[in-house]
Amino acid sequence: ARLGVREIGSGRQTTTRMLKFVLMVNKQGQTRLSSYYEWIPMQERTALEAEIIRKCLSRNETQCSFVEYRGYKVIYRRYASLFFIVGMKDNMNELGVLEFIHALVETLDKYFESVCELDIMFNLEKAHFILEEMVQNGCIFETNKANILKPIMLMEKASDDSVFSSKIGR
Repeated sequence: ARLGVREIGSGRQTTTRMLKFVLMVNKQGQTRLSSYYEWIPMQERTALEAEIIRKCLSRNETQCSFVEYRGYKVIYRRYASLFFIVGMKDNMNELGVLEFIHALVETLDKYFESVCELDIMFNLEKAHFILEEMVQNGCIFETNKANILKPIMLMEKASDDSVFSSKIGR
């Protein structure tokens, strides 16, 4: 059975989640988006974020994008002014996570038509929705851009149709 999935009929449950958190951070170290897939108390989460962000931002471009910190493997990648940081435990391939980060950036780029920090700030719920379509319960679930964006496009279409029909009824 895959990690992160309950095994039915075996009498045991596998509760290991692959990804522990995903962060989007600007060059000044301000978190623009965070999503956690395991419960961490807020005070500990804030300290963990600050330390990981400081560690990733202080590294130069020639250094490896993989860092081990407090029992986490941290994989990060910089795109323009944003750092995409993913924390995981030991049971996942780092290069696969780099591919996931790239797929996330490409999907955001396609949706926002050249994504930037302001797009994330002013459309945080849409950025979270895209991330949630890709990662469910800590497991990478979908990486196909069309499959990820289809539900959000349908919601926008339904929203536009309802706004338009309510204006006609006036």
